[in-house]
Amino acid sequence: MTINATFIGQIIVFLILLWVIAKYVTPAMAAEIDARNRKIADGLAAAEKGQKDLADATTRADAIIREARERAKQIEDQAARRSNEAVDAAKQLAQTEGARIVSAAREEAASETTRARDALRKEFGTLVVTGASRLLEREVDAKAHAQLLDKLADEIARG
Repeated sequence: MTINATFIGQIIVFLILLWVIAKYVTPAMAAEIDARNRKIADGLAAAEKGQKDLADATTRADAIIREARERAKQIEDQAARRSNEAVDAAKQLAQTEGARIVSAAREEAASETTRARDALRKEFGTLVVTGASRLLEREVDAKAHAQLLDKLADEIARG
């Protein structure tokens, strides 16, 4: 194998080409590759940070939901207590009103009973006077009649 000038020229051109590629092309490509690697690393870091933020947000959301449920339970319990208190108050009011109505009814019944007794006494007195006047075969005058009725009513009331 003979090494001639063409071959040596090709080697020199090849070496110059390698040097130009190493000096200018490789650094430019390396810079682009480094930039791409940094971008990918930043993206991965952002994704990791996003995952961490999502986990934190999920934890906070769970805590907020738990607090909301506890607050809702407290409100529900408070509403149940107020409802029971309202029902108890209504029952108490109804019992009081019922007792008042029963008392008023008893007083009315006693009043009606007294009026009925007075009416019966007067009627009984009238019947007695009528019967007595028939027995005596004479009419008692109105004044005497009223006095007899009053006297008879007093005796019946006592006895």
